[in-house]
Amino acid sequence: MTDRPDFTHKRERHGVIGPFSGRQLVFAFAAVIVAGIVLVGITTPLGNTANAPGAADPRATAYILSSPPPVGLKVGASSPEFSVTNDDGSTYQLTDLDGKPIRLADLRGKAVWVNFWTTWCPPCQSEVPILREMSERYRDRGLELVAISVQETSPADVASYAARYGLPYTIGFDGSGKVFHAYKAFALPTQIFIDENGVIASIVGAPLDEAGAIAQIEAILPKGGGTSGAPNASTAPNAPAHDPIATLAPTAAP
Repeated sequence: MTDRPDFTHKRERHGVIGPFSGRQLVFAFAAVIVAGIVLVGITTPLGNTANAPGAADPRATAYILSSPPPVGLKVGASSPEFSVTNDDGSTYQLTDLDGKPIRLADLRGKAVWVNFWTTWCPPCQSEVPILREMSERYRDRGLELVAISVQETSPADVASYAARYGLPYTIGFDGSGKVFHAYKAFALPTQIFIDENGVIASIVGAPLDEAGAIAQIEAILPKGGGTSGAPNASTAPNAPAHDPIATLAPTAAP
């Protein structure tokens, strides 16, 4: 008689769910949790970097261009000028789209909103309607909005964009990005709010909605300004933010 293998009653091993073991399921669950945390981290707006009033638009985050500098601007310090001394001793001066110099010293006595942006930056585009409206609403109360275009191809390209969307505020052309770096900025848009004495009141590293923009502006307006820019019932801080797609429409040709 030939030898036969011993008969055993050992049960065949099965996975907890289908072919998957408990250990495999734990690893898969942990991977999903980690992926969720990373996704939340990269989609969260940078928010306000100062303890001043304001709110970032949760629908759009800043476009990061570089790593944050070791030392940034500080709230309460005097704002840098719109000029940079080159290595050869010459001066790089910010100019508008017509080539005229823009100097912060010339704006002393006004509330200044500096907005670093580009025409190709989606977060910048999302808040352009807010900048346009706030500039018109608060101009008579002493607000000067200086939108500094960073590293664009040419002033003509930016001018075409400004004309298309009827942008009424001052636009500077920082083709080399030197003023952008002098202000220790690293993302677009970056906003600096400067009071009438040239002191930095707040720094915002993200797009603003209407309520946030109003809060920031109201905090720096010159004392004794007019009332023509005061918010009304339809534009109060608790009013809904504008839809950038609906409001960023080209103006009619002259």
